Amino acid sequence: MRTEQPKVIYLKDYQAPDYLIDETNLTFELYEDHTLVHAQLVMRRNPELGDGLPPLVLDGQQLELLWVALDDRVLDEGEYQLDDSHLTLQPTARTFTVDSTVRIHPESNTALEGLYKSGTMFCTQCEAEGFRKITYYLDRPDVMSSFTTTLSAEQHAYPVLLSNGNPVASGAEEGGRHWATWQDPFKKPAYLFALVAGDLWCVEDSFTTLSEREVALRIYVEPENIDKCQHAMDSLKKAMRWDEKVYGREYDLDIFMIVAVNDFNMGAMENKGLNIFNSSCVLAKAETATDAAHQRVEGVVAHEYFHNWSGNRVTCRDWFQLSLKEGFTVFRDSEFSADMNSRTVKRVEDVAFLRTNQFAEDAGPMAHPVRPDSFIEISNFYTLTVYEKGSEVVRMIHTLLGAEGFRKGSDLYFQRHDGQAVTCDDFVKAMEDANGVDLSQFKRWYSQSGTPRLAVSEDFDAASGRYTLTFRQSCPPTPGQKDKQPFVIPVEMGLLDHLGNPLPLRLEGEEHAHGSNRVLQIDQAEQSFSFVGLQAKPLPSLLRGFSAPVKLSFPYDRDQLMFLMQYDEDGFNRWEAGQQLSVQVLQELVGQRQRGDALLLDERLLVAFRTLLQDNGLDQAMVAEMLSLPSEAYLTELSEEADVEAIHVAREFARRRIAEALYEPLWQRYQANREASRKTAYVAEAEHIARRSLQNIALSYLMLSEKPDVLAACLEQYEACDNMTERLTALAVLVNSPFEAEKAKGLAQFADYFQDNPLVMDQWFSVQAGCTLPGGLERVQALMGHAAFTLKNPNKIRALIGAFANQNLINFHRADGSGYRFLADQVITLNALNPQIASRLLAPLTRWRKYAPARQAQMRAELERILASGELSSDVYEVVSKSLA
Repeated sequence: MRTEQPKVIYLKDYQAPDYLIDETNLTFELYEDHTLVHAQLVMRRNPELGDGLPPLVLDGQQLELLWVALDDRVLDEGEYQLDDSHLTLQPTARTFTVDSTVRIHPESNTALEGLYKSGTMFCTQCEAEGFRKITYYLDRPDVMSSFTTTLSAEQHAYPVLLSNGNPVASGAEEGGRHWATWQDPFKKPAYLFALVAGDLWCVEDSFTTLSEREVALRIYVEPENIDKCQHAMDSLKKAMRWDEKVYGREYDLDIFMIVAVNDFNMGAMENKGLNIFNSSCVLAKAETATDAAHQRVEGVVAHEYFHNWSGNRVTCRDWFQLSLKEGFTVFRDSEFSADMNSRTVKRVEDVAFLRTNQFAEDAGPMAHPVRPDSFIEISNFYTLTVYEKGSEVVRMIHTLLGAEGFRKGSDLYFQRHDGQAVTCDDFVKAMEDANGVDLSQFKRWYSQSGTPRLAVSEDFDAASGRYTLTFRQSCPPTPGQKDKQPFVIPVEMGLLDHLGNPLPLRLEGEEHAHGSNRVLQIDQAEQSFSFVGLQAKPLPSLLRGFSAPVKLSFPYDRDQLMFLMQYDEDGFNRWEAGQQLSVQVLQELVGQRQRGDALLLDERLLVAFRTLLQDNGLDQAMVAEMLSLPSEAYLTELSEEADVEAIHVAREFARRRIAEALYEPLWQRYQANREASRKTAYVAEAEHIARRSLQNIALSYLMLSEKPDVLAACLEQYEACDNMTERLTALAVLVNSPFEAEKAKGLAQFADYFQDNPLVMDQWFSVQAGCTLPGGLERVQALMGHAAFTLKNPNKIRALIGAFANQNLINFHRADGSGYRFLADQVITLNALNPQIASRLLAPLTRWRKYAPARQAQMRAELERILASGELSSDVYEVVSKSLA
């Protein structure tokens, strides 16, 4: 905890480590009330830093040092310095060995960093700086060592003992204990260390690599979850094959293991050979996990596996380079998911999430570049900017170089830097060198924060057949960055004629047209491109596939947007045209509400939606996406000053008008798809997921009619379905309906049946936390007293408190400020229990500038109360202090 103002760490101050660790030998003696950690570090002076022997400063927190030795000589207390964060020794030779023993207490570690207990299982989470809570070490990513780890524990309680690498020896000890030794032949930084000890069952399989090596695959879970692993195993094998095919990357150890853990701050962790996962990202079967959960498992399993190369074999030099591994790997897992499912739907989902959440981060007090300049607490920079925007930056390189050029660049990157800790610059340099291009201006995406704006205007000269698009880019000021230099913005685009046909694209000065789809490179503050040989004024389709993470504006009218929805050959832009149409219509309704006018919905939205419902040739998943109105959170993000009540009323009015006007086509689609669901067993595959997604969005609209037939259909779906996707949707629409008796019965039945399944109960909490009917805060407060809820489990906190504050905007932003007080109370409590989770919960309060003065004052007051509440963790202090600055 913080006892003085935390120190700011700057990228510009990076210095290479004075010493290196060649070998790390660890022995863990695991007991119920403490753990002894014996460490032997074989070290040497960094040969690049001269002949002197500066003090050796090892990181360590919350450790009880029992003894320390230098080259086998135990040191007296006067021969070393010890404080809350460091152990300082004075080496006397260029090569030496440090031995130590510390006592730690994983059984009382509620922060879930370092070594801790999840239920009856010992496990670790060392990224970013958790290893220093295990033993004294150079806990930084540019110190890479080979690890040999021995675990000792009571055999009956902990029959399974796991660590990184390959198993090399095991045996029995006196007193009913046993031991196992693991050796990782690949050098790695301490953040990739992992240990697990528990009473676990295992699902086993194998994978044959391209070079005909047999790899053992194991997923370890607690016994009651053994039937929920097959989807994760199938996903792992798909990811291994895909990485060989697309990137030429083969797995390198004899064994790959995944362990499912209930108490985990993140989604999963790519520790070498032993991936530790939040159980929500591993466990999935039809009866307990939704389609979205199945897709998340597939994506996260792939993400952590892909890290074996983009993160482990090549790691980051320092934590400012976090996007080097995370942005690149998010791009890789996104492309994998696109190949496994619907590419367009995956892109739509990713962009909707980015624009609603990461764009809001870019506009707030925690805005930072993809490669930050400074931080107080690195845990606060596991952000959407580093991950999602970082992925978009990699995607733009892929767009600019093409798939073949990008593959050449990644091959060179892995070849050049295998076994090294490197920087974002090294990644870009490999792309440049492999393709003979200059990406120096492009690198501004790594150093400049904020979301660029791209305003586009058009001009058509009918006499010459010349059509000109002019692009003007700008980027608003962000904390610490007032003036921005022009970015390189790839704009994928096409032109449509009056019948919706794609036109050949020939730029002025070119002899021939180059297809009907091309990428324009915008690299100046203002830039024009003229297309020639046109018989009539075309309609532009801009930023296809969302080819750059920017806010693009072009003066489309609503008829043009309807035209693009129907004819654009780019699936993403068909969805985007529908989103823009919906946004325009909803913003018009917001204005009507604010003026006190009667609400009147533009009929063109109904026409567009009716056309979608009647087109049986369209991918049903895309129809479902296009029928989904922009969220209240996205409408808030688009607002200069968000009017919470007006946005909620406008969106609900639009939903009811759609339900009323399109009742018949919605009912027909629902019944046809529900009938198909009854006839086929659950399969988590694209076609089936698409059918259920359209069925469920139709039900959510139909229930607004409050008709007895729809209620009966909803109850039938809830009670008779064979999968959680249909059951949870039926429960959610019931919870948001006025049918109180049926709602109470459904909630009680659900909780009674699934009370022993923590992940399903998390969904039960979230459904109620997201209910927008009045009384939302009181419902959440009551649920905090439920037997299945605990503040010690991050999944529970996210499911109930996080869902309420981030998704139920009309109840969270209640005019009396009680929602803000509630969230601040939880942050203050969690600050002492789990600082990482506490700081992440703060996000809704940090966006206080988005609202009217009265709400601003209430939100600021709660941030100030948190700041004055006592001894804050550096995690919470950084977010609160920056939010108030």
